Amino acid sequence: MSQVERTAYDAALRSARVAAYPPGEFVGQESFMTRTGILDLARAAAVGPGVSVLDLCCGVAGPGRLVAAELGCDYRGVDRSPDAIEVARARASGLGCRFDVAEVPPVPGTDVDVVLLLETMLAFEDKVPLVRSVAGALAPGGRFAFTVEEGAPLTVEEREAMPAADTVWPVPLAELLGQLDGAGLDLRWMQDQTRSHQRVATALVTRLGAGRSAIAGEVGDRTADDLLAAHRLWSDWLASGRVRKLAIVAEKHAAG
Repeated sequence: MSQVERTAYDAALRSARVAAYPPGEFVGQESFMTRTGILDLARAAAVGPGVSVLDLCCGVAGPGRLVAAELGCDYRGVDRSPDAIEVARARASGLGCRFDVAEVPPVPGTDVDVVLLLETMLAFEDKVPLVRSVAGALAPGGRFAFTVEEGAPLTVEEREAMPAADTVWPVPLAELLGQLDGAGLDLRWMQDQTRSHQRVATALVTRLGAGRSAIAGEVGDRTADDLLAAHRLWSDWLASGRVRKLAIVAEKHAAG
């Protein structure tokens, strides 16, 4: 997707996204996470002035720009998409944010205070290399702040129903905590954000459905239908408890 195409895609969905969130909670994010949830996680990770923050898979960096503006950190965002990075740079003008194109893993940093990974852990089938690479980039005492879709792996039937199922890999909590521990990361904070994510997902189903014709005119019928199908599944899974959305902070063991 080119920068022009990505900008058009974002514009096509923007009115639905703005309407789906509670007032003041939409900050340009491409997920179900709210402004409140983003800041809760960042504050739990002690993000603030003088703290170096590496935002992995940042996309167009709506949450990253919020964190940089509200909490005054030293922010760097990375994403594999050059076009997303160009959009992020343009939108972050005046904030002092830095952006780079990078594939993750490996994690491009050393002695970082906080690594953020918002709404993207799901896309990694094997999370162990990612978690270990994050730990390697953190300074002793550094924090890994992320969101995760917690639950059993998808069944064959669920994979067949979910568009782009090759990027949908929930993980049981016990398995994830073992992966963190194996990488030298201790659980420090956890918040269940399932209810707020489910409300947004359900509202998006309604808004995307109402605007389906206009959205399809911008992004095509297949993309519009896939968006609706995926959002319906997420709304159902979050409502039923099939998947939980957790925000987590894990801390790297201090040296010595």
